[in-house]
Amino acid sequence: MIYLVTGGSGFIGSHLVERLLSVGHSVINIDNFDNFYDYRIKINNTLTSAGIDLPFSFEDKQKDILKTVKATYSDVYRLYYQDIRDKDGLAEIFRAHRPDFVIHLAALAGVRPSIERPLDYEDVNIRGTMNIWELCREFGVSKFICASSSSVYGNNEKVPFSEEDPVDRPVSPYAATKRCGEIIGHVYHHLYQIDMIQLRFFTVYGPRQRPDLAIHKFTGLISDDQEVPFYGDGTTARDYTYIDDIVSGILKTADYLELNTGVYEIVNLGENEVITLNEMLKTIEDTLQKKSRKIELPHQPGDVTQTHADISKASGMLGYKPATKFRDGIKKFVEWFLRK
Repeated sequence: MIYLVTGGSGFIGSHLVERLLSVGHSVINIDNFDNFYDYRIKINNTLTSAGIDLPFSFEDKQKDILKTVKATYSDVYRLYYQDIRDKDGLAEIFRAHRPDFVIHLAALAGVRPSIERPLDYEDVNIRGTMNIWELCREFGVSKFICASSSSVYGNNEKVPFSEEDPVDRPVSPYAATKRCGEIIGHVYHHLYQIDMIQLRFFTVYGPRQRPDLAIHKFTGLISDDQEVPFYGDGTTARDYTYIDDIVSGILKTADYLELNTGVYEIVNLGENEVITLNEMLKTIEDTLQKKSRKIELPHQPGDVTQTHADISKASGMLGYKPATKFRDGIKKFVEWFLRK
């Protein structure tokens, strides 16, 4: 099976690529190595996920490194330095490799940055995604997984969040673009028979997590004896989902789509365990055996008060069973952080 994975050098994508390669699939990884955060992190993700142990100097030009990686694993793994907003560039990749299945993870991420750059988020998350659907239509790719987000639920008062809940009141541009992707995705399913599942991820964490996200950021600041910015009173809560459980859910989704036709579904992938900000910080402190120095700050615009996934649909339809308790996941993350 030839999988085309967009955003395959990011946090979730690199873990997914690693798993797909380990079970014998071929992978086409498309990533633009955006400067949203240090591109060298994505280089490391790429090397690790492809099992490459080669001496690289990060003083080398970025494209030279990527070219070497691509040449080294050209039999089952190809890496493309490609922006999803460039439809012509994407078309060349589709034409060269004729993928069987697309897993679309690439996006501009982050709630708070989307408030500052809403038009960029529209350009990447909506127009870029439509470019990929257009090429799936043109090249006959009929199996598609798309990364959505728990952010689409906004400040939903009913918990846990169900796929049947209304999601017409997002509170950030990021959330709005993800909801648009779900709606436009249904159009492509309806018109062009693309079997599609939109996965609403709930606060994914674990090794290789982006450094701007809370668990990674807090761990680094506490380790370095720096002050920790603490927004609100600590009662905001998230359904933190460990990376291995998310990847397992994606693979089970791919299996389901392989066996079924006429599919368009939206499915929550969460842990079904809610952790407050206070609990999260204390768990990191306990694991590091080190106290934090908090700076209490006002609640941030665009942040939701809580997320909590109803995973009964994922469990019944996909056989999804998250296995990692939060404290165990934090222990694994901290172990990775301290040795990286």
